[in-house]
Amino acid sequence: MKVRIRWGGPRATPEVPQSSPNAEPGIIGGLMLAAFGASDPGCVRSNNEDYFLVDPSIGLYLVADGMGGAQAGEHASKLAVETVREVVAGAVAKSNGNRDPRILIQAFEEANRRVMDKASQDPTMEGMGTTLVAALENKGELLIANVGDSRLYLFQNGHLNSITEDQTWVNEVGRRLGLDEESLKTHPMRHVLTMAIGVSEQLRVHTYMLKPAPGMQVLLCSDGLHGVASEEKVADILGSEQPLEAKCGGLIEAARAQGGPDNITAIILQS
Repeated sequence: MKVRIRWGGPRATPEVPQSSPNAEPGIIGGLMLAAFGASDPGCVRSNNEDYFLVDPSIGLYLVADGMGGAQAGEHASKLAVETVREVVAGAVAKSNGNRDPRILIQAFEEANRRVMDKASQDPTMEGMGTTLVAALENKGELLIANVGDSRLYLFQNGHLNSITEDQTWVNEVGRRLGLDEESLKTHPMRHVLTMAIGVSEQLRVHTYMLKPAPGMQVLLCSDGLHGVASEEKVADILGSEQPLEAKCGGLIEAARAQGGPDNITAIILQS
């Protein structure tokens, strides 16, 4: 298995701390979290349009899954992640470490604006966009935000629960129409997003809050993982006694074992 592990996603960027990619503790506002992230192109695609960030220095963790023709998806996910980091880091610096709970919404909105602006300026980037899921440490809590279908899960006491809600046709339309789960798995609209960064000026950002407890794990991932590997397999891996690096590798291998049809990205936080 070839797993690429980088700070900042498939390609390192100057803005991202160039620390070792091994599990890194973050101590922000009373929290102590170990964190590790990994990304892999999968078994079918030659390029990786996912992008991720693990930045314990400001307590920020991000996963983005880009979309668009040619390599536009790669640009969208990278630009969105770098924008959110810039906005959050600037806000933290100005406020002596205190975070306004609305900061992720503001950062997502700025990312949306920049991705749209870039697409309008460059014809090769037309139609690009990205999903985005974030966790931000704040005063002993985790602020969470998402757009699209990249997810954040909570694993605690052997149970895996999705905290975020997908912005997809399946979730927001199909299920409300009463279609059964088996039908939704093969429905022609099953891959359609109802919201993404960079596709509309009107952005709907879902926000949540978690209070980490000792031993709790948080998983941020793209749909190359949660849409392919079963939740039972994900729970088994998270419940193992392996270090975070091995767990991330195991999650990627689980998706690859099912054909790995999409890029696969996972970040695990452990309190």
